[in-house]
Amino acid sequence: MVLHAESFPQDSSCPQVHTLTGVDADKIQEFLETHIREINIDRIRVIEWRPSLNYYKEAYVKLLSSVAVFLKRSDAEKRTTAVFGKRWVRNFFKNIGNIKHTLLYRQMEIPIIITGSGPSLEQALPVIQKVRNNCLIIAASSSVLALSSASITADIIIATDGGNWALQHIYPFYRNYKNVNTGALAVNLCAALPSQCADTAQLIINDGSFWQSIVLHELNLPSVIIPQRGTVTATAIELAMLLSSGNIYLAGLDFSVNDIRTHARPYGFDNLFYGLANRFIPFYSQSHSRASLLHKGGSMNIYESWFKEQLTKWPKRIFSIGGNKIFEDGEPAGRNGLKNTDLFFSVVSHEDSNNFCEKGIQALLNAIKQPQYSQNLKQELNSLLFPGENKVTQDELETAIKAVCAKHKRKGHT
Repeated sequence: MVLHAESFPQDSSCPQVHTLTGVDADKIQEFLETHIREINIDRIRVIEWRPSLNYYKEAYVKLLSSVAVFLKRSDAEKRTTAVFGKRWVRNFFKNIGNIKHTLLYRQMEIPIIITGSGPSLEQALPVIQKVRNNCLIIAASSSVLALSSASITADIIIATDGGNWALQHIYPFYRNYKNVNTGALAVNLCAALPSQCADTAQLIINDGSFWQSIVLHELNLPSVIIPQRGTVTATAIELAMLLSSGNIYLAGLDFSVNDIRTHARPYGFDNLFYGLANRFIPFYSQSHSRASLLHKGGSMNIYESWFKEQLTKWPKRIFSIGGNKIFEDGEPAGRNGLKNTDLFFSVVSHEDSNNFCEKGIQALLNAIKQPQYSQNLKQELNSLLFPGENKVTQDELETAIKAVCAKHKRKGHT
């Protein structure tokens, strides 16, 4: 694979070598995502020819920087998939067995506020309170407690995290009986979701993977396709652009830690840290340790770089409430009468969800045996169910898929 800082004639004698010319960041990311999907990131090496730096200068540095950003993000995704792959598949089939109501939408023009759980959300709450009746509010599940403390109910709570700890953010939505029959969930079905979600209308987010699309199509479940981005806020922004043509305002998206504060207060994990606190490990010491780990982990820098790249693709209608490093500040100017969600959303009920798990599993097993589907399905499912293993037989894969459904049968999910 060859990337050039500027245009060169392609070597027709090596048509099997994928070549890209130019330094457009979007094209570089798209090129690498297309051609490196099947290659182990650990085996990739960037081979430089240093005299190019003297000749192409800024163009050379820009190209190298784009490649480095891609490799860092890909490595993070690989490590996450290795840890959570099996859990994502298990969550998916558990969650489809709990679906009773799905949500359909038509595009609106209303402004949308997206809330994350960064410390700056606290400063943005008075602004959100002022315009909440004229704007649609999409809340990352981790921001629900902070919104509730200000008597703000989100119209849509979005959840994409597959870890069980994510449940600590969603439970408060159901603890408050006033919220049970209001609002909706926008969920990636690989996320960790409590069984109470069955009584709430769900806008299903399909990450575009082949295996998910096959199952959802077989079950006739409506969904929106939004690729996984590693951060719920990115998914929420893309969802907002699908739902509305109006401006989008971000609150609590900081890309940084405020001293030892990592999140807005109250926060879903606060009770855990307070419960562990004692005179040897006080709460503030725990907060300092968490903040240090976030800095060292580098995840915020990866997300920041990704959002900067996306700015060139996204329309110029995304603003910040409370400030951050990337988006310009703005304040929503909602128009009265627009926030009538009954005009834009409708609920579809599903009476046969008890059979969804078995039907979904069978659809996958049938598709794997079809030559036109087999290769793509094996590639996707092997990386999730057998991370790091290169030689997985079809029988082993089918057995692993069947085991997912069998596990939920034993636990009474289907």
